[in-house]
Amino acid sequence: MELGKTIQIYMPDGSPTSVKIAEITTRIVQVILIPRSKLNEMNVREEPKSVGIYFLFGKSDIDGKPNVYIGEAENCYDRLKQHNRDTTKDFWNVAVIVVSKTASFTKSHVKFLESYCYKKTLEIGRYKLENGNIPTQSSLPEPMIADLMDNFDTMKTLLSALGFPIFEKLSSNEAQEIFYCKGKDALAKGEFTNEGFVVFKDSICNLVESATAGNWIENMRKDLKENGILIQEDSVLKFVEDHIFSSPSAAAGTVLARRANGWTEWKDVSGNTLDQIKRQG
Repeated sequence: MELGKTIQIYMPDGSPTSVKIAEITTRIVQVILIPRSKLNEMNVREEPKSVGIYFLFGKSDIDGKPNVYIGEAENCYDRLKQHNRDTTKDFWNVAVIVVSKTASFTKSHVKFLESYCYKKTLEIGRYKLENGNIPTQSSLPEPMIADLMDNFDTMKTLLSALGFPIFEKLSSNEAQEIFYCKGKDALAKGEFTNEGFVVFKDSICNLVESATAGNWIENMRKDLKENGILIQEDSVLKFVEDHIFSSPSAAAGTVLARRANGWTEWKDVSGNTLDQIKRQG
C-alpha cells in the first residue's frame, strides 16, 4: 500500500485554468504548467527561466492519442518562446516545465532526464512523441542517477496530478480484478481503473457491427482501426495494445460491435458482473 502524498498547487493569477506551480513541499522538484496563451505573461517570473526539462502537450487533428514533445534547456522559458514561434510544432497548447527549487539541476542532469522521459513515454504508450530525434543520455555516476530517479518519481506524480499521466501505466500487470466480455467471436479481458475501463492487448472483437450499433459505436471502432489500435486478423478485430475507454459500456460496445451495457457485459471469472462487484457490493 502506497503512502499518502500532499501536493501544493499555487495559481499565481487565481484561475484554475491558468498557470499552476505544483510541488511536494518536502521534495526539490517543482512543476510549472503554462497554457500557451499565457506564455508571454510568464516573463516576470523566475521559475521558468531555470535549467530543466519541459513537455509540450497537445493533440493533432488526425491522431487519436494526445501528443507530447520532450526537451531540455538551460533557460526553459527562452526555449519555450522559440517553440512558440516555430510553426512546425504547432500541435501544443500547454507547456509543463520541471525545475529544481534549489537550482541544483545541471545540463547533464536534465539531458539524462530528457532521455529517460523519452524512453519511458515510448514504453508506456499513452502519448505520441513529436520529437524528431532521439535524445542522447548523459553519462552520470550511479549515486547521481539514483537521486535523479527519485526526482523522476516526484515529477511523475506531479504531472499526473496536473492532468498529464504520461508515465502512468494504463493497467497493472498484477491486476487483482480481471473482467471478461464475450460475444459471437469476441473474447476480451480488461480492468476497471480510476481513469476508466482498460481493455487489454490481444483482446478479440467481433468484426462486423450490428445493424443497430449506431454511429457512436461505428465511429469509435473506425477511429481505433485508423489509429492502428484495432487490426483485422482473419474474421475478427484484435487490440494490439492496452486501450483505455471512458466507460465500461464504450469498451463493451467496441468489443461486441453493438450497443451494450458494460456494467452487465463485463464479468469476472465467476460470472459476477462489474455492476454487482463495483456498484452493488
